[in-house]
Amino acid sequence: MEKENNKTRNTEKSGKNVKRDNKRRQNNRPTKMYDEIVLDTKAVVKVTKGGRQRRFQAVVLVGDKKGLVGLGIGKANEISEAVKKARQDAQKNIVRVPIVDNRTIAHEMTKDEGATKVIIKPASAGTGLVAGSAVRSVLEIAGYRDIISKSLGARSKINMARATINALLSIKTIEQVCEERGKTREEILG
Repeated sequence: MEKENNKTRNTEKSGKNVKRDNKRRQNNRPTKMYDEIVLDTKAVVKVTKGGRQRRFQAVVLVGDKKGLVGLGIGKANEISEAVKKARQDAQKNIVRVPIVDNRTIAHEMTKDEGATKVIIKPASAGTGLVAGSAVRSVLEIAGYRDIISKSLGARSKINMARATINALLSIKTIEQVCEERGKTREEILG
């Protein structure tokens, strides 16, 4: 008799847990699906008293190709776990960047990050993305189609990606300038 009671108790408990889990899933907001680019993976070694600890570092870009872009870094004992952590970090750090005419930027911008310097310039329609590896990846995942860029100094992929995102965030659109100056679009453009 006691065995039967224990069995029913166990099934009741598990039944409650299942219901609670289902409720939690229903209440969660739907997660947005972003495109993802693994920018870089490398092995990093930490020398300790007990010997060398080998781990992996991953740098991941996420975006929707409509003006949202994020950069994340993750470290773990396996590459797949490092990529997963980097993806989560990138989704936390998503920012909106301005896109003019759904293809380019409003004006030229230069930004530094560490020893890296990135210059981005608007280009006419049909030019395409003229950029190096990390800068091209950031611009593609953000949704730009016509930009000319040049990277100077160190070639660290993390720093090039950070400098590109900072440059894109520093760009002011015509609407922002109009709001700051208190003028209309026609007055500014002439």
